[in-house]
Amino acid sequence: MRGKIAIFIDGNNLFHAARSVGVEIDYAKFLNFLRNDSPLLRAFFYTGVDEKAERQQGFLLWMRRNGYRVVEKELKTYADGTKKANLDVEIAVDMLSLADKYDTAVLVSGDEDFAYAINAVAYKGVRVELAGFRSNTSPRLIDVADQFIELDSHLDGICKSESRYNHYHDNNHRSHYVQTRPSGSLNTGHLNTGSLNTGNLNNTNNLNASAPVTGNLNPNNLPTGGYVRVHDEEGQTSTANARTSAGKSAGCASPDAEPAEAGVAD
Repeated sequence: MRGKIAIFIDGNNLFHAARSVGVEIDYAKFLNFLRNDSPLLRAFFYTGVDEKAERQQGFLLWMRRNGYRVVEKELKTYADGTKKANLDVEIAVDMLSLADKYDTAVLVSGDEDFAYAINAVAYKGVRVELAGFRSNTSPRLIDVADQFIELDSHLDGICKSESRYNHYHDNNHRSHYVQTRPSGSLNTGHLNTGSLNTGNLNNTNNLNASAPVTGNLNPNNLPTGGYVRVHDEEGQTSTANARTSAGKSAGCASPDAEPAEAGVAD
């Protein structure tokens, strides 16, 4: 039994982990996924902030109004120009100080530095669940947690429908078709078919096999109003499979729009 849960989300870590695997988190769906009908004490979201970043401020306002308690720290600019804010201490302190208020802690992070904090909370009799993307989660962190929730296996339940994952998945499994023109509009004058061996063709009703074809291809034998697959997006050359489909309109669904990045500061 999970009992009452408290959720602790390392926002910067989650954002970069999701971006590294090509997805964008839907935080409304994500909260429901982590909660899973369990009574919730708090859902804390820790992140560095840049007060000049209006887009991030709007994102954090949305988070506050949709079930999250946002804990923020101003970003520090380092000598190399990078901006960072470390909230590991804040997360660990909150997990320990509230341990007598909840039964299960759900930590969303892949940072190995939390291994000691997880052990400390566990010694207080609290169950600790760890959620993260496998490739971005420390094995040591997985070992000390009571349960590891592998987010890679739940993308449909936590990602935006137009995330980069779905965009990539759809595009790499979609063939393109073009509508064939009406008979007679194909220019066959440049086809070099003199080396075609027609002796092994089973059906020669529409082809004169007595002599090599020399460019007099009869376009009347082409399907009209159909579709011909001409390209696969994974870079493989497709076979020219003709699919007659009279009466259907030409064209494919447009690809998903490129999603905007989350408002968490880098």
